[in-house]
Amino acid sequence: MDRELPFAGRSIGRRTALEMVLCLALAPRIALAQTDPTRERPREGDILVAVGATPPEPLKPQDLPLAGKQTFTWPMDSATGTMRDGSRLNKVLVLRLDPEGFDPETKEQAAYGVVAYSAICVHTGCDVTEWHPDRQLLECPCHYSTFDPKEGAKVVSGPAPRRLPALPLKIVDGRLVVARSFTGRAGFQQM
Repeated sequence: MDRELPFAGRSIGRRTALEMVLCLALAPRIALAQTDPTRERPREGDILVAVGATPPEPLKPQDLPLAGKQTFTWPMDSATGTMRDGSRLNKVLVLRLDPEGFDPETKEQAAYGVVAYSAICVHTGCDVTEWHPDRQLLECPCHYSTFDPKEGAKVVSGPAPRRLPALPLKIVDGRLVVARSFTGRAGFQQM
């Protein structure tokens, strides 16, 4: 039975009162999440910095081995030095490959053979951590979705419903810099 409680001159149900208290308790966190620059998605002009690098050094194409395992990065605001590591949806994987094998769309988004994609699988949100150098494919270890980084990270096999969002790059002063925001929504869609 839902008891009635007095509120602002009228009666409300206990469930409604509990929902109001919960909203008030969460409001500061929601407001912080909306204004926290570490949670903002990568922006044009952000530089890429390897995850765990101390001190954070901007990545250059030559820092990445040709056809080697992906490097995980965070975007960093080049003007303020703010690392955009407040949301795991900002984690980016980068690879340096021979651009001769790229499809036209991937060539346009790459910089000196370096491609960048969301590191979060679009199936259930696991990190895409596996690299198969012999086939030059990325794989998510959770449900074995594989992606072709030379063709815009299109799904080659597995349950992933769509390709990994690309993060277009450019080179500025020898450093890898974000040219535009992600080409799609990072992360996965819950059903």
